[in-house]
Amino acid sequence: MRIAVTIFLTDETIAPVRLARELEARGYAGLYLPEHTHIPVERTTPYPAGGDLPREYGRTLDPFVALGQAAAVTERLGLGTGITLVAQHDPIALAKQIATLDHLSGGRCTLGLGYGWNVEEAADHGVDWRTRRELVRDRTRLMQALWAAEPTAYEGEFGSVRASEAHPKPVQKARGPVTGPRTLVGGAAGPKLFAHIAEYADGWLPIGGRGLAESLPVLRTAWADAGRDPAALQVVPYAVLPTPGKLAHYADLGIEEAVLQLPPAGEKEVLEVLDAYAAFL
Repeated sequence: MRIAVTIFLTDETIAPVRLARELEARGYAGLYLPEHTHIPVERTTPYPAGGDLPREYGRTLDPFVALGQAAAVTERLGLGTGITLVAQHDPIALAKQIATLDHLSGGRCTLGLGYGWNVEEAADHGVDWRTRRELVRDRTRLMQALWAAEPTAYEGEFGSVRASEAHPKPVQKARGPVTGPRTLVGGAAGPKLFAHIAEYADGWLPIGGRGLAESLPVLRTAWADAGRDPAALQVVPYAVLPTPGKLAHYADLGIEEAVLQLPPAGEKEVLEVLDAYAAFL
C-alpha cells in the first residue's frame, strides 16, 4: 500500500520545501494539502469534529503555491489537494493552476475536490449553500472541457466556456468520461456523492475511512451502473490516524493508497511523526 500524508501547512509549521524533501527521502508516496481561503470570525457553522475550531484552519497556506514549491524540490513525490474547494474558485483560472502544477511536476498532481463545510466562508465567495454540490460538479466538468485534447466548449447550469486553446494540458490521458489529473471526490457516503464520483471522477477520498466495508459495495455498484471499468475505481482513505490493523483492513478491501494525518506543527515534531509512521511504509 502506498502511504501518503496530509498536513495543515501554515505560517507557523514546517515549511513545504523542507517537508517535501523529507517525505521523498523517506519513501512516502505523496503530500496532500487542504484549503481554506479565510475563516470568518463571526461564524455559526459548527466545527464538524466538535469543539472549538483549531487555530490552523485560519492560517493555511495556499495549497497550489505550497505544492509548487514541493514540486520544485522533488522528483517522485505525489502532489495532491485534500480538498480543493472548487465552489470558491473561478473554474477557468483554477483549471490553469491545476494544469500548470501537473505539467511542471511531470504528471504528479491529484485533484482532491469537495464541497466544504463552512457556510460563512463559502458565502463570502458568493456560494449558494443549497446548490454547492451541483456547482462543484458543473465547474469540474467545465475544467475538464478545458483540459480536453482538442478545443471543447462547455455549457452548464452555472457557467460556460467557449471552445478554447488552453495549455498546458495535464499529463494524464483521458479515461472514460474523465480528463485531467487524477480526480478524487471527498464527502460523506451516499447515493448523490457516489453518482457524482461515477460521472466525473476517478474515485473517492473518504475522511478517516470509517464504514468502508459497508460503503464500498454501494459505490462499486454505482460505478458499474455508470459503465465505468471496475478495475479503475480508486478509493483513498484520507486524514487517517494509522494502526497496523486499520491499514491491514484497508488492504483487505483492495485499497492501494492511504493518506495519514500529520500534526500542524514545527519541523521537529513533524519529523518525529514521520519517523514513527515509517513503520507503515
